[in-house]
Amino acid sequence: MNASWSRVLITTVAAGAAAAALGTAVAPALTVGAAAPQKITSTGAGAVKLGKTHKQLFDAKLVGVIRPGCELGGPNTRGANLRLPLKGSVDYTSSSPRKVRSISIRGGATAKGVGIGATQAKIKQAFPKVVFDHATDEVFGITLAKVPKSDGGRFQFAVDTKTKKVTLIGIPGIAFCE
Repeated sequence: MNASWSRVLITTVAAGAAAAALGTAVAPALTVGAAAPQKITSTGAGAVKLGKTHKQLFDAKLVGVIRPGCELGGPNTRGANLRLPLKGSVDYTSSSPRKVRSISIRGGATAKGVGIGATQAKIKQAFPKVVFDHATDEVFGITLAKVPKSDGGRFQFAVDTKTKKVTLIGIPGIAFCE
């Protein structure tokens, strides 16, 4: 190690020790690659919007390649995975040009601060008019929290019946395929 690097290292260590002795905190380094969550609205998540074509989203590097969609939807269904910072997928219309019909979010976005891992209480606090639908509790193991248009939505949260936490967000709703 040369002399200039030794001085930098000693100065850095001394500054940290002085801050600790004074009881002040040293500012933490920002995490490289950490991005603020994208905003979920009734029209989409971040720049991924309902009605946009696959080409628009792919050219903007928001989705991956188009692939076959849900088999239950028929032979002509198509979808694509979202790219970071969003996690999830989009489903397209069955005719060309393929346009976004629904968006499934598994991470990287929040609606009024409510995202993956949030509780029912947090959903109710952010969206007072939310309706909890328990019809899917036994079959799928999730409760659907439907946010009406009058409360800023047309989107849904899937709340796991065991953990009581949000596991999926669907715009305009949760698509059941698997």
